[in-house]
Amino acid sequence: MTELNQLLLKLDHKTNFNEHDFYLSKSNSTAFNLVNKWPDWGKKILNISGEKFSGKSHLANIFKSKSKAFFIEGKNIDNSVFKSLKLYETIIIDDFDECNEEEILYSIFNLIDQDNKYMLINSLKPISEIKFKLPDLASRAKNCIYAEIENPDDELLFAIILKNFSDRQIKIEKKIINFIISRIDRSYRKIDEFIYKIDELSLKKKKPITFNTIKEIL
Repeated sequence: MTELNQLLLKLDHKTNFNEHDFYLSKSNSTAFNLVNKWPDWGKKILNISGEKFSGKSHLANIFKSKSKAFFIEGKNIDNSVFKSLKLYETIIIDDFDECNEEEILYSIFNLIDQDNKYMLINSLKPISEIKFKLPDLASRAKNCIYAEIENPDDELLFAIILKNFSDRQIKIEKKIINFIISRIDRSYRKIDEFIYKIDELSLKKKKPITFNTIKEIL
């Protein structure tokens, strides 16, 4: 386990999307390395999948900084997007799962291919596994590089929990963090829910964080 003071030095920031604020572990190293490998991908499209709060948007922002990419969320995609896409060499679609405009998505894939552009797609599951109604889009979705952000290991869990407490200026002992790690579900969503409840207890109810508090929430 990385020493507590080293993690504090690395993670004692407000929410930032800089590369040095991204905590690298075995769980996310494939996705991180591919983002940094651009444009040497072998293919034009990289799809990063992982559950909510797993760091996909952080990686997208690192890629945006490196490549000056056009960034759009899936829910905002409509026909007006093409005016902007023509102006950029690289494109990011975050929360791809929230877009149901299959004809437009198919046209975007074609644009990437025809204009020799690059695209990073973030999704909850690999887009090759999405059941598209449009066969041509399903075919395009299979012609990508894929990287999955896996469930966090102990070291990443420690870093995430520590950073969240640090961001909220909540002091917590290392032994309590280790206690949490040994009992919490290996899920980014569950971690986020847990941190929210801790925040609520410690700030709103002015209760100190003790082992009993942790047991109550878990």
